Amino acid sequence: MEFKKAVVTGGAGFIGSHIAGELLKDNIETVVIDNLYMGKEEYIPKGARFIKMDILDRQKLEDAFAGADIVFHQAAHVSIRNSIDNFYNDAYTNIMGTVNVIGAVIKKGIKKLIYASSMGVYGEAESLPIKETQKLEPTSPYGISKLAAEKYCLQMSNFFGFDAVSLRYFNTFGIRQTLTPYVGVITIFINRMLKGKPPRIFGDGKQVRDFVSVSDIAYANILAMQHGRNGQVMNIASGKGTTVNEVAQVIIDRLGSGVVPEYTAPKPGEPGSSIADITRAEEFIGYKPRYSLIDKIDAIINWNKNIS
Repeated sequence: MEFKKAVVTGGAGFIGSHIAGELLKDNIETVVIDNLYMGKEEYIPKGARFIKMDILDRQKLEDAFAGADIVFHQAAHVSIRNSIDNFYNDAYTNIMGTVNVIGAVIKKGIKKLIYASSMGVYGEAESLPIKETQKLEPTSPYGISKLAAEKYCLQMSNFFGFDAVSLRYFNTFGIRQTLTPYVGVITIFINRMLKGKPPRIFGDGKQVRDFVSVSDIAYANILAMQHGRNGQVMNIASGKGTTVNEVAQVIIDRLGSGVVPEYTAPKPGEPGSSIADITRAEEFIGYKPRYSLIDKIDAIINWNKNIS
């Protein structure tokens, strides 16, 4: 299947802007849709067409999809912690926004939809590493909304004849990640230390996370475009575990010799340890992670220094 024109919802954001950049490298005409709530116009790669709008605007969404043959749906409220206090907005954007995207895909006869799902759909791991076949029991409103939206994508693709692939992202790091109190522990740690503050760790820091480079996430999306078949659900991660304490130490080693992390109570709704089984992505689309945190940490620190 050949693709000539792509739409990236949330394409001015952290992950979406990297996907847009990869599409342009493949000479695919690229349209970026973003309301700039979290994304920034300067993150949009040169050569992409930008339409400022919200995915909750159904008519504008259909107009923006005209002529496209693939959609990368990245736009979402992305926060486990914040979704508890703001569960209505989280559900409205992540579920109804996705329903609007699906409706526009159907209306415009688009061939393929790649959906940005999340490790949040799993909740507490039954066993490690986490396989896609694990029981899905989200522990946060965010995980519930991402799972519901994922189900809509895959079910509607069967009913209406377009291809849909769901990629479950694990803990993503890299440049252009918006600093918030809720998302991106690496970005949060770096910014605290750049301000002379110690990294703050919720819980004992022994919880394991699977940290994956945004470059690898974007790469996986391109592979899913090229090779993914309808109905596939895949973990996109590094397949390796790193404790939060280890992450803090890497940043301390770079930025502040002798700094001691500050520990505080764990946050509700967040899962315990998580490491992804990425065998399915390797077999289905040829995905293999290419970058580690050590490979990218200096670039991330320098980028945060320049914007702070």
